[in-house]
Amino acid sequence: MAQDSIEIVTAARKGDRRALARLISIVEEHRPAASAVLAELFPSTGKANVVGLTGAPGSGKSTLSDVIISRMRSRGDHVAVIAVDPSSPFTGGAILGDRIRMQDHITDPGVYIRSMGSRGHLGGMSAAAPKVVTVLDGIGFPQILIETVGVGQAEVEVVGEADTTVVVVNPGWGDAVQANKAGLLEIADVFVVNKADRPGVRETVRDLNQMLDLGSAREWRPPIIETVATKAEGSGDLMSALDNHRAHLVDDGHLETKRSQRLEATLKSALALAAVERMANGQESDGYQQTLSKVTERRLDPWSAAQSLVEGLNG
Repeated sequence: MAQDSIEIVTAARKGDRRALARLISIVEEHRPAASAVLAELFPSTGKANVVGLTGAPGSGKSTLSDVIISRMRSRGDHVAVIAVDPSSPFTGGAILGDRIRMQDHITDPGVYIRSMGSRGHLGGMSAAAPKVVTVLDGIGFPQILIETVGVGQAEVEVVGEADTTVVVVNPGWGDAVQANKAGLLEIADVFVVNKADRPGVRETVRDLNQMLDLGSAREWRPPIIETVATKAEGSGDLMSALDNHRAHLVDDGHLETKRSQRLEATLKSALALAAVERMANGQESDGYQQTLSKVTERRLDPWSAAQSLVEGLNG
């Protein structure tokens, strides 16, 4: 590993936030030092508790994140937050939007907040997220919180990096149906009905329970927690639900199984990206460009082309 990269990792582990920001930029943007940074940090990973928070825009996720951060800090835990933002179609930059409230923690040395744009990553957010989690975990954060903006496939894949996934909905039939359509019922470990001081809470809780009843049997049935995040109401119940799910994973051996499956998926994704990079930029680039021309001219289908290129790597 290059000496300057070692120095950046060492500085980040000592609490240098600028060094940490540099490390994340290196792995996010797939710079030349990315492989060395990840190789250095990966053996120290696997200790952090990773919580994912997802739900429709406007459901109060950022306010809820603020409450969770405060609760974790009250326990003495340092917290890292990955705020997955929609990116500007013009600049590719991340937009913080309604995350202003979370900035209350910006001066707290025990909290690190990193906004991650959804554009500009090699392989997309789903490829970048495991790298950022690896950096934060390897640096030594015991708690990592991933908050996404929407409920699309990309967001679902990102929160797939979490040990515990929290799905936030608001009172009203629409949110519950949307959660079901987005496949969130399958990934949710905890449901939160936020803004529970509004009408329709009982109906929403009933609808979620009915959907869970109709779903496949699970060893862990996601609890449904009612909160009013702006007043921190229900935050104790939410933290208890997070703790209980963590204990369930650890006691039943599911945590290691879940993480092993996640690492296998990450390996497959990294393997696919590495193959594409090698074909597009390495010694095989000429053959790749020729094959690509055949595909764009519709003389060769993409699947046969891919098989041919893979066989070419072995040759």
